[in-house]
Amino acid sequence: MNSKIVLKDRFSGLNEFVLSAQEGSFTAAGTALGLTSSAVGKAVTRLEKRLGTKLVHRTTRRLTLTSEGEAYLASCLRVLNELEETEGFLTTGRQEPVGKVRVELPATFGRRHVLPALLELSCRHPRLDLSANFSERLADLIADGVDVAVRIGTLKDDLDIAARRLGEQRLVICASPTYLSRHGVPETRDDLHTHDCIVGLRRGQPAGWLLKNSQGDFEPVTVKVRHELGDGEAMLNTALAGCGLAQLPTWLVGEHVRSGALVQVLEAWTGGGMPIHAIWPRTKYIQPRVRVVIDELIRLSREPGSGFNP
Repeated sequence: MNSKIVLKDRFSGLNEFVLSAQEGSFTAAGTALGLTSSAVGKAVTRLEKRLGTKLVHRTTRRLTLTSEGEAYLASCLRVLNELEETEGFLTTGRQEPVGKVRVELPATFGRRHVLPALLELSCRHPRLDLSANFSERLADLIADGVDVAVRIGTLKDDLDIAARRLGEQRLVICASPTYLSRHGVPETRDDLHTHDCIVGLRRGQPAGWLLKNSQGDFEPVTVKVRHELGDGEAMLNTALAGCGLAQLPTWLVGEHVRSGALVQVLEAWTGGGMPIHAIWPRTKYIQPRVRVVIDELIRLSREPGSGFNP
């Protein structure tokens, strides 16, 4: 089969479908393309026939997408954005970031230390759009269509994923002066079995904190759980309210320790670190819109007080 015919068939009806989906009607899409609404409708029908699936629900008032149509539109927009981005580079000689970048960030860390820099980046590049999700869930980058993620913790070996180390977070145990005056200051690791501890959600796993052993190596140690919370800010606020001990990163509690609102305890046993990485799907060519986000994360990680290092 002639390869030119294959390429022609592959893109036939693409513009008509995308514009119809965005405008909500064949008439509006036809106006934008200089075609009749009937011609646009027939192009979309041929596309559906070639794909073997229904993409749009047709009504007298407005078009709506089927679930298959939603998925296909997302793919089409991604391809068109990449084509536009590459064409812009070829015609101007500059790799100007164009299109949407989907970013996955740790909830509290991402909101505090990453999002402000990415918003400033988008202001410097008016055609760069962001889609940011804040979660502790470890998304499957390729399956979920994620362009860049920031991960805290040890990475698994994965040949499909590229990574760049950005820094490290250090953990400390702290409590409010009010809590310590009521319950006393813990002096050994074993004291954690009698104190109220604030921990993150473990989803069925035993609650443990990272502490030094007698050999000086860090290991998980079980603690007495009083409050279990799924958000770092909530854990911080619970500790500030005098409800127990919490093991939290220095980027989250530093200002409160300096002000005296929180007091570090068990300092001889704490201080365990976790690496912070930027990760993205491995590819031979990184689109400019993705590259500029990775470069910004690297730049940010080198700034004093950025949160990427204790």
